[in-house]
Amino acid sequence: MTAIDPTAHLAAEQIEELGRELDAIRDEVIADRGEKDAAYIRKVISAQRGLELVSRGVLLFSIFPPAWIIGTAGLSVAKIMDNMEIGHNILHGQWDWMRDPKIHSTTWEWDHVSPADQWKHSHNELHHTYTNVIGKDNDLGYGIMRVDEDQKWHPFHLGQPLWNFLNACFFEYGIAAYDLELGKNLHKRRRKNPEFRARAKAVGRKIRKQVLKDYVIHPLLSGPSFLPTLAATFTANLVRNIWSHSVIMCGHFPEGVQVFERRSIKDETRGQWYLRQMMGSANISGSKAMHFMTGNLSHQIEHHLFPDLPSNRYAEVAVKVRALFEKYELEYVTGPLPKQVFSAWRKVFRLSLPNKKPKAKTPDREQELVAA
Repeated sequence: MTAIDPTAHLAAEQIEELGRELDAIRDEVIADRGEKDAAYIRKVISAQRGLELVSRGVLLFSIFPPAWIIGTAGLSVAKIMDNMEIGHNILHGQWDWMRDPKIHSTTWEWDHVSPADQWKHSHNELHHTYTNVIGKDNDLGYGIMRVDEDQKWHPFHLGQPLWNFLNACFFEYGIAAYDLELGKNLHKRRRKNPEFRARAKAVGRKIRKQVLKDYVIHPLLSGPSFLPTLAATFTANLVRNIWSHSVIMCGHFPEGVQVFERRSIKDETRGQWYLRQMMGSANISGSKAMHFMTGNLSHQIEHHLFPDLPSNRYAEVAVKVRALFEKYELEYVTGPLPKQVFSAWRKVFRLSLPNKKPKAKTPDREQELVAA
């Protein structure tokens, strides 16, 4: 948390009442889910597959510049749709209630180098449980950045703007690496762990499959357009990676978003968990098209509160959630994409430098942050 706790004015009973009100919002949506929602996700999947098919068809003629531009743009959008509004949300179990084996978190595999089962563990089970808890949430700073003024500074952190940029360009590989907790498991003893070796092999197989599909099969099918198709696919993956990284950065890292100590979640109640999601997230304002292209993660606050609700319902939920922020006098961090991107990157640069006047730390706080 910041030096001034933005939730200090809330009594314990108020926090639990807030939790009950949020439970009521969730229950209302669950009771109302139905065919309209099912039709939505089926329509989105159909549109994504159609766009990808047409785009790859156009790229067969990518030796001609207009075809390259159209095909690359279409493939970029199709990959973003697959990862954001479709894959991410299906793997969260948002559509499991449909009982459709083809659109289910246990059977879906996405256009991504991180195997779905490993991503679900690191993202659904760890990130969403320990949102913004230093040392527990691998998504917080992606394991390569200093994310809080009270964390001990090392010269390595001077390069974190560069590390973050490279992570954005190759984001799917970065996700696969911290799904594996690669930094921790590179130790010789841990590399020999059978469980880690099995997970690493699974990632290797998924990478080979993705590389074969994107950089061998489809370019070969293009014949004379082999090299332009190869470049188009690389460009589409780059666009998808930078876009998804930017959306996630804007939802977790702008100024005003809180981070938490591990000891702060000891004996955490349901209301306190909800409150941490509210204070540890930020939204992106914009049009319906913007919300769709972010996979509705522009409603990151609502997604963290209700990760298993259908993404197409977040916009209506956001109205009620924002009203609760006002009722309990909490800051609802939101803003247009350029503002949130600038805010997040400014924080990356600021925390890459040592504090001029380090804050006083308790022994417990010092020990915890050093360990993180």
